[in-house]
Amino acid sequence: MEFITIKATCDPEISDVLIAELFEAGFDSFQEFDDGFEGSCEQGQFDAEKVQVLFDQYPNVSFTVKEQEKINWNEEWEKNYDPIIVGNKCIVRASFHEPQPQFEYEIIVTPKMSFGTGHHATTYQVLDYQMTLDHTNKKVLDVGTGTGILAIMAKKRGASSLTATDIDDWCIENSEENFALNNVKDVTLIKGQITEVDNSDFDIIIANINKNVLLGQIGDYSDRLKENGQLILSGFYEADIADLEKESKKYGLTSIHSTTKDNWAMLALEKRSV
Repeated sequence: MEFITIKATCDPEISDVLIAELFEAGFDSFQEFDDGFEGSCEQGQFDAEKVQVLFDQYPNVSFTVKEQEKINWNEEWEKNYDPIIVGNKCIVRASFHEPQPQFEYEIIVTPKMSFGTGHHATTYQVLDYQMTLDHTNKKVLDVGTGTGILAIMAKKRGASSLTATDIDDWCIENSEENFALNNVKDVTLIKGQITEVDNSDFDIIIANINKNVLLGQIGDYSDRLKENGQLILSGFYEADIADLEKESKKYGLTSIHSTTKDNWAMLALEKRSV
């Protein structure tokens, strides 16, 4: 299968806007950098004219487009992938690394194109917060699961029920592999948007996506969260916390904790009566 990759160079503030717009245009895999981002989609989803019109709105943004064959991401990652240690209690490693049983939590991944291996500050912060949060016998929803490692941590922390969603075929495939590697069973894995999730009584909802998607979906998260349940958000910058807190208040969600790392942020909210 061939796919299209766009490499955009722009300010971080514009990255979120462009990623949201490209998502609507059919792009479903993104990786952010200090000077911009890359986005990919299947070749059949690519509309060159629509993309050009989109980028023409931003005169200080440059971009390149290239066609690629499907890459053997296992091989590529094996060349460069190092284990990640979170809070001295958790290690995220690939299957080709040696086991390190001295850590309380060990998550094994087969890294592919999907986002969320622990290297990015957003995933790291959510994992770190999860290790402080009681998951015992809780119903957990992981929206935009990527590699599945946040769902895996929820299960390792004692979650009794686990649902995970993603819109990307790569992520669904990768998370299934990683669930199996970590002996995580009985996961309801849904390919689709949050609206595909019918349950409305989750104790914990995790969404590590990006600011614009989160702002648009906070109401959906609140609808599916129990009273006194927690919503954990990440995938946005420290400067965006106030906007997310303001929008969350409309749905009875109150900020209870936040962290920052490398200008990226994590926000935990609790659902209370409106």
